[in-house]
Amino acid sequence: MTVVLYDYWRSSAAYRVRIALNLLGMEYRSVQVDLQAGAQQGAAHLARNPQGFVPLLEIDRLRLTQSLAIIEYLDETRAAGFLPEDPPGRARVRAIAHAIAMDIHPVLNLSVARRAVEIAQGRIGMKDWMHAFMPARLQAVEALLDHPDTGMFCHGDRVSLADICLVPQVYNARRWEVDLSPMPRIAAIAAGLEALEPVAAAHPDRIGPPAG
Repeated sequence: MTVVLYDYWRSSAAYRVRIALNLLGMEYRSVQVDLQAGAQQGAAHLARNPQGFVPLLEIDRLRLTQSLAIIEYLDETRAAGFLPEDPPGRARVRAIAHAIAMDIHPVLNLSVARRAVEIAQGRIGMKDWMHAFMPARLQAVEALLDHPDTGMFCHGDRVSLADICLVPQVYNARRWEVDLSPMPRIAAIAAGLEALEPVAAAHPDRIGPPAG
């Protein structure tokens, strides 16, 4: 049965799932849901995911939503190793992943940022909104990485759920011209991850915007 990912090239959440699938070497068909055109709120997509979000992964005769839930499902069913075997390690990896996916990403989601700019009526712009939150919250992640269990990657020398969340957030930081020089651990880990072909292949520039 073909694995299908309902995707969008610049969605951080979809980017995470692309990385996970690539790391597993899984073949999948990408179906672009054009968020800029509002396709996520169309009847066809809402029938698949009532939240109207991407990613959505069709796999094992299931429709899975929410990127972290999808990645943990892949970990549990494909022995991916995205979470450490020991409970303290799993808790640490989840904490870093959640710091990014739950504390940084939602407030900087484009729909939230655009609404904030609209309400501000010109007093702030998109970049202002991003810079109001992203640097400080990334600095908190940098502090979490100041830990003996940090290795080549966020937790030891194996790519984990935390790393899968970090890569898209670093992409967004660069996109919005956030200075990463005060965050040497994040920068070094991201560079190591980006050198891996399965991670590089998931990059938005390799995917490109929907045709049309």
